[in-house]
Amino acid sequence: MADDYFAGDPRTQRERMLAGDPYLADDPDLETRMARAAALAVRYHRESVAGDEGARQSLADLVGELGEGVTVRPPLFVDYGENISIGPRTFINYNLTALDVAPIRIGADCQIGPNVQLLTPQHPLEPQARRDKLESAKPITIGDNVWLGGGVIICPGVTIGDDSVVGAGAVVVRDIPPRSLAVGNPARVIRSL
Repeated sequence: MADDYFAGDPRTQRERMLAGDPYLADDPDLETRMARAAALAVRYHRESVAGDEGARQSLADLVGELGEGVTVRPPLFVDYGENISIGPRTFINYNLTALDVAPIRIGADCQIGPNVQLLTPQHPLEPQARRDKLESAKPITIGDNVWLGGGVIICPGVTIGDDSVVGAGAVVVRDIPPRSLAVGNPARVIRSL
């Protein structure tokens, strides 16, 4: 039974999640937060398409930290939004999926291609724990002046160093050092920049 995993642990599921420990995502508080984020993302999309000046405020209400001069082309898909920070002058193209169970930090002056996925959640390999709907997460950090090509997937716990480029379609499963060009699946560094 899922509750047996937390015997003697008085923390809420959200507290466990934010600590990077196993938790249950179907917790009512977490579901309420996800519903709020989904509604804000839809509002942002609608306002952006209509050219409504309130779109920027909707985006600011959705994400935890929004730098000056940020452009995010909708649609945008998040779990909570509140665990995402986007540095100044960053451009994010269509269809970003940012599953922010753990913090996602995007630096300044980044270029994020269409259909990029930033995936912090991870699920247990053990079948019963997975059946019981346990999950945990590791943060993702994207340094300053990083370019992620279209369709890049960043896996849990990865850091992309400043001034790096990740080629379209790459699946990044380990850290990329600063000033590197990485491509492929799994992504590997092919040269320094």
